[in-house]
Amino acid sequence: MTNKVLFIAKVMLWLIFAQFSFAQSTQPIPLNPKVRVGKLSNGLTYYIQQNSKPEKRVELRLAVNAGSILETEKQLGLAHFVEHMLFNGTKKFPKNEIVSYLQSIGVQFGGDLNAYTSFDETVYMLPVPTDKPELLDKGLEILREWASNATFDPAEIDKERGVVLEEWRLGRGAEQRMQDKQFPIILKGSQYAKRLPIGTEKSLKTFKHQEVINFYKDWYRPNLMAVIVVGDIDVNAMEQKIKNLFSDLKNPQKEKPRTAFPVPDHKEMLISIVSDKEASFPNVGILYKKAPREIKTEQDYFEKLKMNIFSGMLNERFDEILLSPNPPFSFAGGYYGDFVREKDAFSLDANTDEKNLINALRTLLIEAKRLEKYGFVQQELDLYKKKYLANLEKRYNDRDKTESGTIVWSYVSHFLEGKPAPGIEYEYDFAKKYLDKIKLEDLNGIIKTLITKENCVIAIQAPEKEGFKVPTEADVKAVLAEVEKTEVKPYEAKKIAQTLSEGVKINAGKIVGEKKLEKIGVTELTLSNGARVILKPTDFKNDEIMIYAYSNGGHSLASDEDIHSAEYIAGVIAESGINNLSQNDMKKVMAGKNVRITPYIGNTQEGFNGSTTPKDLETALELMHLYFVAPRQDQEAFNSKLQRDKAFLGNLISNPQFYFYIELFKILSNNHPRTVTFIPEFDKINYQKGFAFYKDRFADASDFTFILVGSFKIEEIKPLLEKYLASLPNNGRKENWKDNGIRPPKGMLDKTIYKGSDPKSFVQIVFAGDDTTPYDYKNAFALTALGELLDIKLVEKIREESSGAYTVGADGNLNKYPRNSYSFSINFPCDPKRVDELTKQALEEVEKIQKGNIDVKDLDKVKEQRKRKMEVDIKTNRYWLYTLANLYFNGENPEMIADWESRLAWITKENLQAVAKKYLNTKEYIRVTLKPEEKK
Repeated sequence: MTNKVLFIAKVMLWLIFAQFSFAQSTQPIPLNPKVRVGKLSNGLTYYIQQNSKPEKRVELRLAVNAGSILETEKQLGLAHFVEHMLFNGTKKFPKNEIVSYLQSIGVQFGGDLNAYTSFDETVYMLPVPTDKPELLDKGLEILREWASNATFDPAEIDKERGVVLEEWRLGRGAEQRMQDKQFPIILKGSQYAKRLPIGTEKSLKTFKHQEVINFYKDWYRPNLMAVIVVGDIDVNAMEQKIKNLFSDLKNPQKEKPRTAFPVPDHKEMLISIVSDKEASFPNVGILYKKAPREIKTEQDYFEKLKMNIFSGMLNERFDEILLSPNPPFSFAGGYYGDFVREKDAFSLDANTDEKNLINALRTLLIEAKRLEKYGFVQQELDLYKKKYLANLEKRYNDRDKTESGTIVWSYVSHFLEGKPAPGIEYEYDFAKKYLDKIKLEDLNGIIKTLITKENCVIAIQAPEKEGFKVPTEADVKAVLAEVEKTEVKPYEAKKIAQTLSEGVKINAGKIVGEKKLEKIGVTELTLSNGARVILKPTDFKNDEIMIYAYSNGGHSLASDEDIHSAEYIAGVIAESGINNLSQNDMKKVMAGKNVRITPYIGNTQEGFNGSTTPKDLETALELMHLYFVAPRQDQEAFNSKLQRDKAFLGNLISNPQFYFYIELFKILSNNHPRTVTFIPEFDKINYQKGFAFYKDRFADASDFTFILVGSFKIEEIKPLLEKYLASLPNNGRKENWKDNGIRPPKGMLDKTIYKGSDPKSFVQIVFAGDDTTPYDYKNAFALTALGELLDIKLVEKIREESSGAYTVGADGNLNKYPRNSYSFSINFPCDPKRVDELTKQALEEVEKIQKGNIDVKDLDKVKEQRKRKMEVDIKTNRYWLYTLANLYFNGENPEMIADWESRLAWITKENLQAVAKKYLNTKEYIRVTLKPEEKK
């Protein structure tokens, strides 16, 4: 054997050995080396990681490995009830003092401070500032109180019954009724089918106080808990604090075993078909239940990587069908993952309309059969590998700028479910190393392991409506038999275009003006075509650039006849592709690029929303250029979107809540013929007129403002701005929006809408009208702050004191365009019998403020919440992008962003009292109420 042959043989043997050794690797997946993990002698686990994004903040979690699955028959809903009670009194924080204290340090109840209960777990979420040591200490103390010191005051338990019953009421509806029927079939023979976390109306009304106490004592114990801390902290000091605070917690002398509850296997296919006259989203799902897969070793992780690629490629296929001329569904997807703690599942799922229910099922089955018979093609694998790696690369590049609120959840999952949490460095390196080892034949065998006759459930949810026959089990079986006999053809890969702008000539323009706003680090550029570019370089993220563009006009300039076509068309353009490329073609050309550019046409503006990375900025600007000069006219894309939207949105009208908000839109516009709701009037949409309107709105870039915020250097991107933005057409038009006279009703209006069968109401109280004085930024700021103050007071009064609603909110705005106007709303869901009572209470809170009855402590809470939120927001690209856009559009001085802290001084008793008196007339308002249909 020659030396050369010997060398080749050695290399081949090494490659074979390397693959073999990896395939057999039992090397455990490491935990992120940045986190410190420990366990106290009582069994409590802790995770601590230092992370400085956002600065001077920490995310605290208390994870309890106990949920509704552990309830006895006498405790239905009480795992969730315990969660509520921990906000309603502990030894050191009686009654609602936890919420009040946290509000005083800037933590918003419901937004920042929250919790959830599921079948298997309960998790408490608490973000707190760390710039003052006592705030962090108090936050940890609250976790300690939750873990061991709930008081369960009998009076507070009975008050909270009302709140939880209102949450139960809020959750009722067609989807819940259908789920109640299907869960016992999908989870046949399992405890999960009997332990929905919300419980039952009967159990919530009648449970004995001792039962909720028993649940807490049995399951809130240190060996079922983890304290998780991620944020701007000192790890050593934090570890010592946790040891000092939690080491003395005791487990019960007689511990109840933390039992696992299996989902039994079944050989026969189960079919569940349910219907409801209020069903909004007809749905068909195929579920293949599997034994849970542990992911402990590198080999496990490699199998998970393969499954991620498999699922991604499958969903790319469904997306192609979605964009076809006559899609059988409005959404479809295939996924492998957790189902419940003791079962994984591979699911195929589609939302559709009643006419396509059976066809949607047929399509899911046929695509699975096509994949089983022919597999994927190499082009699909190559493209999705690029996409997958690009997404990981973006996360990797921003690894030192990742928010603590994102990181913390990986450790919650690690503790509760044993999921790997190696960190993005490991994930990215692993993918780079092993993606190329994934071959087509590896993936083409996966489907055979997933689609099985045993442990399969077909679940259909359908509307009940005149002229539609709900499918039967016989219909489903007929489809299964039909697909079994159907001959399927292999997937055909199409040739991929080389560039987006092939055949489009781009003549670069020039930058003709430049202005620096040193105070806020913004540069204004004027282009040779008249367009304006606003640039804000930041270091908030390493791999993010956000883009916004606008021009005055919007669909306010469309005729009354064409308003619906003008409002709808931007969504069609976004799905039609550009130049000579369809949307599917365009996605393939852009595989591996992080680019999102979406055109929009609003009431007073048209423009673009988008984001990209420094590496892909040129592609983003090129794409935006093409949306101006070469939007693709595609009748089939229009037909596809129209059909999908009809399918998705067509049944929304049967949902009482959606129906209520559609009617509310109409009432607030005084039934103006140009009223546009979130359900378009499909029969009034004309594609040709819509496309012509789009072309006109984007025919002239001279009055456009482009805003870029993120990781870039101005001098480096100037040539790109000159090439793609300064080259856009300039017709010299000077346009503005049009005030089409849409006004709310005047005087008092009390309207009740009857829809639905569930005993629940939604109440919307609106103060709205023209502002008789010029727009004033100070008043706008005060009116928004008034909403935040009322949020606090309404929660105290309507939720906590009266137990009248699960959620309640208030919100106020002053508008400068298309006219000086104001709007302020108060909203809450409730028992229909309490609508008038709770409306009166809400208005009484308004009148207290009008009379100057404002507690300085509440003002301080509003200020502190504003301050703490702004401290975080001011260091995000999103905040700068949309704040700059708003200020430039409204003609305000953008440098006022730098003075945000001084504006907190505007939140005074006098200013809030003044705007409450000026804009909120409790003798003239609009109240729109949803009530159930009266029984005949």
